Amino acid sequence: MDYRKTIAPTTTITRNLDLLTHDTGNIYETVVIVSRRANQISVEMKQELNKKLEEFASYSDNLEEVFENREQIEISKFYEKLPKPTLLALQELEEYKIFHRNPEKNPAKSKI
Repeated sequence: MDYRKTIAPTTTITRNLDLLTHDTGNIYETVVIVSRRANQISVEMKQELNKKLEEFASYSDNLEEVFENREQIEISKFYEKLPKPTLLALQELEEYKIFHRNPEKNPAKSKI
């Protein structure tokens, strides 16, 4: 996912509960869906950040060689300014981009 193109707010805003619970009918189920998606987004962002910062990794143990790399700082600042994974997940939920199902409500037919 390209997080640069998201229109999710960077701060918390008031949400309409009726819109959030439109599909599920239950706020607790909606919270579980959003939290699971936020965890997925968080893992994706962490892997992406680690991959970018790995280029700057120094594998020597000499403390005198520690230096600041401007590109590394810019990458870190970019990820700090992004909306939090929870806000991204809420935005996806509002835009109907999250697919979810409850196996208890819609039991799958057993394959024999």
